[in-house]
Amino acid sequence: MKAVLQRVSSADLVIDNNLFSSIKNGLVVLLGVEENDDENDVSILSEKVVNLRIFEDENEKMNNSLLQTNGEIMIVSNFTLCADCKKGRRPSFVKSEKPEKAKPLYEQFINSVKKLGVKKVAFGVFGADMQISLTNDGPVTIIIDSKDLKRK
Repeated sequence: MKAVLQRVSSADLVIDNNLFSSIKNGLVVLLGVEENDDENDVSILSEKVVNLRIFEDENEKMNNSLLQTNGEIMIVSNFTLCADCKKGRRPSFVKSEKPEKAKPLYEQFINSVKKLGVKKVAFGVFGADMQISLTNDGPVTIIIDSKDLKRK
C-alpha cells in the first residue's frame, strides 16, 4: 500500500462539479492499494500516517503529528500510485489491486484513521473522477510504502 502525504492548509475535493469534501489544516493522503496488500498494511500505514511528526511545534520544528495538532485528513483512492514505469513510456498498472479487493482496503484505511482519533476524516469516492484543489503547506510531501514499514 502506497501513500503520498501532502501537508496542507486547505483542500477541496470536487466530483461532477460539486464540492464533495473539504478540510482545513492537515493532510491530503493519496492512497494506492497494490496486489497482496491486506489488513496488516492498512494497520501499519494508518498508524504511521496519523503519528508522523511533520507538523511544526512552537519552535517551528517538525515535531508534532496530525493527532497532536488536531489536524484534519482527506483520503483519496489513487491506483496510479502503483504504476510501474520501468519499461517503455506508458505506465503499467498491473501491480494495482483489482477494485473489488482494493475498495474494502481503502474503506478500512478510512475507518482505521477514524479509530486512531482523527476528528475530521474527509474522503473521495472510490473509482470516481475527482478534482482536488489544495494549498500545500511548506511544501511538505512524504511518500510511504507499507512494505517498507513491515517488520522482518
